[in-house]
Amino acid sequence: MNRPNKKNAPKSSTGASKNKKSANTTFRPRSGSPATAKKYAKPISKEPLPDLNKEEIRLNKFLSNAGIASRREADVLIQAGNVTVNGEIVTELGYKIKPTDVVKYDGATIKSEKKQYVLLNKPKDFITTMDDPFGRKTVMSLVRKACKERVYPVGRLDRETTGVLLFTNDGDLAKRLTHPKHQVRKIYHVELERPFLHTDMEKLRTGIHLDDGMIKCDQAEYVKNGRSSEVGVEIHSGKNRIVRRIFEKLGYTVVKLDRVQFACLTKKDLSRGMYRHLTEQEIAFLKMI
Repeated sequence: MNRPNKKNAPKSSTGASKNKKSANTTFRPRSGSPATAKKYAKPISKEPLPDLNKEEIRLNKFLSNAGIASRREADVLIQAGNVTVNGEIVTELGYKIKPTDVVKYDGATIKSEKKQYVLLNKPKDFITTMDDPFGRKTVMSLVRKACKERVYPVGRLDRETTGVLLFTNDGDLAKRLTHPKHQVRKIYHVELERPFLHTDMEKLRTGIHLDDGMIKCDQAEYVKNGRSSEVGVEIHSGKNRIVRRIFEKLGYTVVKLDRVQFACLTKKDLSRGMYRHLTEQEIAFLKMI
């Protein structure tokens, strides 16, 4: 039998195409609207969350899935000897656990949990904490029935501030959304005790010196169809009481403060004190940040 002569076979043209640079460049979008997320979002994986009954996974990922900490923080806990597997302390990074392994953190057994993402329209007079020794109302009482998994607030809103507040047991995502380098946008509706001066509006945009450093709003303008005492500000800083402190520095008293947007999440169609679960599109967008 005669075999084909490879030397005489036509050469593929794919090699040349590989050397050509694409004329199209994909840009990573900034935090914005769900419409932007739909345009740029990667297809949502249909793969299930890691299941200890089916496969081995890294110990730090298991801790993150359980909502204990982000993967990086979990590595610190592991190296510190705070985690045991089958009664033995494990300090090896990259260690994988088996379906039958019993994992404990600080003596408590950890079970793999499904990731949950809950959005609350926070009302006044609730503090953002897991529990309060003084018996004050906490935001946890408002989302207690949202899911069987224990979720945690991402960031915080002070007692008198209302609006968008996200809860999740996804440690990695929570870490990303609160880290300053990701500059997650937050939009607030601010109501003051007196009209806000145009000269002070310019100060919001150029910057104001506070005790902990310089701060400026990414955007600031009067609320459309609102009074001159109502201002909308966009800011990415997550410092404690930052919006209230900015206006106090300018000599104003904040009467009402409402967070209307956090990343791509808004309180649209969500009544005060109510919660809802995020859509797959919203979750995909947050993971792109």
